[in-house]
Amino acid sequence: MNASPELTPSSLDISAIRNGQHKALKDAHLPGVDLSGAQLAAVDFAKANLAGANLAGANLQHSNLRSNLRGANLGGADLREADLRNAELQGCVFIEARFHQTSFAGAFMAGAVFSQTDLSSADFRGADLRGANLSSANLQQADFSHANLSGANLSKANLEEVNLSGAILRGANLTEANLVCAAGEGAVWDGACLDGAVMTGGILEA
Repeated sequence: MNASPELTPSSLDISAIRNGQHKALKDAHLPGVDLSGAQLAAVDFAKANLAGANLAGANLQHSNLRSNLRGANLGGADLREADLRNAELQGCVFIEARFHQTSFAGAFMAGAVFSQTDLSSADFRGADLRGANLSSANLQQADFSHANLSGANLSKANLEEVNLSGAILRGANLTEANLVCAAGEGAVWDGACLDGAVMTGGILEA
């Protein structure tokens, strides 16, 4: 049986992709592609290489993004109900992106930037968020259970009612963070900065 042709920029009509005419882009090789503002709802990007891609402002609702997005720009993108489980998101920029029931469970997100972004109720279970910037983000009711937040910037973040059970927060910056009613059984807080943080009503155990 002949192997399927590789999906590359030279073999794909990028304008057709931008207009949402290609829904099956599994394993596509599109590093650095410019899909800013594109209509990409419900597209299957499973295992695609989108490293360094420009997806700023793109509509990615319901899309399968379990792919390589290292260093991609997703600022202002619509990621509501998108699937980013186990995705490679190191160094990605998500500023002002839109989220609702978005799953990042098990994703590799070291150095990702989410500052001032609304991530309420997002699923970060088991994600690697080392050194990520979540400053001033709205993380209310998000699930960070067993996530690695070592060295992450969570200063002034809203972490009300979040689940930090089993999470690793070594050296994390939680200055002036809102941790009201947060759960943190079994979390590791070594070297974390909690200056000015509000922690009333929570269960935060070192």
